[in-house]
Amino acid sequence: MHAMKYQIIIIGGGPAGYTAAETAGKAGLRVLLIEKNSLGGVCLNEGCIPTKTLLYSAKLYDSARTASKYAVNVSEASFDLPKIIARKNKVVRKLVLGIKAKMNSGNITVLTGTAEIVDSRTVRCNGEAYQGENLLVCTGSETFIPPIPGIESVPYWTHREALDNKELPASLVVVGGGVIGMEFASFFNSLGVEVTVVEMMDEILGGMDKELSGLLRAEYAKRGVRFLLSTQVTGLATLPDGEGVRYTYKPMQPDASASEEAGTANVLLMSVGRRPVSKGFGLENLHPALTERGQVKVDAHMQTSIPGVYVCGDVTGHSLLAHTAIREAEVAVHAILGKEDAMSYRAIPAVVYTNPEIAGVGETEDTALAKGLKYRVAELPMAFSGRFVAENEGVNGVCKVLLDEDERVIGAHVLGNPASEIIALAAMAIELRLTAAEWKKIVCPHPSVGEIFKEVI
Repeated sequence: MHAMKYQIIIIGGGPAGYTAAETAGKAGLRVLLIEKNSLGGVCLNEGCIPTKTLLYSAKLYDSARTASKYAVNVSEASFDLPKIIARKNKVVRKLVLGIKAKMNSGNITVLTGTAEIVDSRTVRCNGEAYQGENLLVCTGSETFIPPIPGIESVPYWTHREALDNKELPASLVVVGGGVIGMEFASFFNSLGVEVTVVEMMDEILGGMDKELSGLLRAEYAKRGVRFLLSTQVTGLATLPDGEGVRYTYKPMQPDASASEEAGTANVLLMSVGRRPVSKGFGLENLHPALTERGQVKVDAHMQTSIPGVYVCGDVTGHSLLAHTAIREAEVAVHAILGKEDAMSYRAIPAVVYTNPEIAGVGETEDTALAKGLKYRVAELPMAFSGRFVAENEGVNGVCKVLLDEDERVIGAHVLGNPASEIIALAAMAIELRLTAAEWKKIVCPHPSVGEIFKEVI
């Protein structure tokens, strides 16, 4: 029986789970990690990494087609979708093997199977019971499919099918203009598919800076993507020839003159959002305290109301992002090890890997207003960065920084490549509570796109 005892049992092998296992294993703790599918979770197998691999191919194709702007002549650019998908699979395989190698530490046991929590110290898997001094729940999130009339009788894609499809549809309707919806809209638009995006809110990318989201939408509208904002899909049906979907829609706001309209597309992609996986593995048996929104309540160390039981990653419902999950897992393991640490959500970057990229961190103008914060906005076109001008012919971008009354940096938002890479500079400034004057003292390499922050503040 002694072999069945562990210092930490982790349920879920995604970014939170594998980070917790690695951190705890390195510290010498005996770890049991239970994963029902593949190590790496949604992020690595069917989320962040595979979508970025596809988007990079699309970006290269975009670059080849517009190379003449840089006095480079590419005679005829073409792409091979099955090979793009094959390369994506190769990248995922390589990275999954990398995580498996990390889990090969002598202190970590990985089990494939479905976990069932018996009590706060006991977990069953594959008919065996395992004892753990601490329990980490890292079960992630799943695609949310809204109850649109007709949804049960029409074929549709989620991100999973979109990532593995080897034939381009002629037309695609994307329900949901959030991060996942926009990334796929971007990919398929680059490859020549006719794309329509239907979004219930009045702007795409809810949660991002509204002004920059609007500029990105205008750019994609110019490239032929059709946007139906403040619009609800009211019904779905398969076309008579079985070759696609008919969707009906109407404006969200009650408008006497607005009638229901209809459209058709070869393929329907559902990307309304994701929701935490908190049921089906016995967590409810422990009766942890819940927040007003019904999520599991955790403290600054990711511990629930039950001592020794921690929840990390998407399942907290707080921030459904892999990088948040990784940091939460570190905090939870540090708490178990007795190391001084606490979770901060002050500077969690958010990125959309469209072309151009859009990224933000800290407060947006909307969140600052909602919190009653006094702030000022400093904003400049990306053309104030020499490197940006050199590498983005005929393309505009925007950098926006929010500063509070004490001139501390509280938010930053960038539209323009490589927003995903430079946003970390702003995240550091916000997390470390730097003032504009303090941030300006840090020397940036020249020319680099990151210098835009020194220009704007």
